[in-house]
This record gives sequence, structure tokens and C-alpha cells, in this order.
Amino acid sequence: MINHSLILGGAKSGKTGFAEGVALRGNKKPLYVATGRAYDEEMKLRISAHQQARGDHFDTVEQPINLISALERARGKYDRVLVDCLTLWITNLMMADYDVDESVEALAHWLSTNDDLMVVLVSNEVGQGVIPDNKMAREFVDHAGIAHQELARICQNVVFVTSGIPQNLKGDLA
Repeated sequence: MINHSLILGGAKSGKTGFAEGVALRGNKKPLYVATGRAYDEEMKLRISAHQQARGDHFDTVEQPINLISALERARGKYDRVLVDCLTLWITNLMMADYDVDESVEALAHWLSTNDDLMVVLVSNEVGQGVIPDNKMAREFVDHAGIAHQELARICQNVVFVTSGIPQNLKGDLA
């Protein structure tokens, strides 16, 4: 049985670098599913920096909304997939008026019924800060927190990264 993993951490915590290391432990080139969308110049620079950092170690597909479709297409071609990141995916779902809870449930179901492909999920932990002052931001924090709980239940490994230091919350990945 292949283990799925959820890697959590704050902004610039080192979670993506840790997750990339986990994905690269396989004997084949992994797939990198990038969920980010460049809505402004600053985000374009962030995406470019991520692309340069991973170099040619990964095959990359950009999929801002339909993660299950990207995972399905990866089956049989890859043994590991890195999804970076779930909070951007949730943002994209919200902006496109998708049902976030339904989408998270579908992803959790897919993960729980597919063990022929190791999936490493990266997400920003956003629930440890100040309560946002607007409705959309509060809804986003709620969606992210609920998604993390659901996916942590499904994943065999859950790691929280702080200051580049991984801490196992579930499993033994770090």
C-alpha cells in the first residue's frame, strides 16, 4: 500500500522543499501538479521562482481546479505526485464559485480509494493566526481548516514544517 502525505506549514516555512525531497525519494521522475494562478506580477514572480527551484527534477502540469483529473492522468505514468498547494487550490475553487467542501470530499475519496500512486499534498496552515476581518477570508480559513482535517484523516503521513524543521504529526516521514 502506498502512503499519501499531507505537508503543512506557514508561509516560507520550508514545507515545499521538504515535500519535494519526499517526492524525489522514488526511483522515477515525479509529477508536480502546480495549482497557482498568476493574478498579478508578484504572483508571476513567485511561480517563476518555484519553477526555477524545481528545475528538471519534476515533470510539471498546471491544474488550478481539477486535481482529480490531473491525478487520474498521472496513474500508470508516475509513482509519485506532488500537489502544491491546496490553499491556492481552495482559493481557485472559491473564486470560480465551486463547492469547496464537495471538492475536498471528492479528493479525499479519490485518495482513500487509490493507492497505486503516492500523493504528497502541500498546504499552508492558516488557522493559527489572527481571525480575518472579512467574510471571504474567514470562509477561506474555515475551508482550509476543514480540508486539512479531512485530508489528515485520509493520509498516512502528516508533517508540520516550521523554520525548515519537519515534525511528524502522523506517520514517520520526517
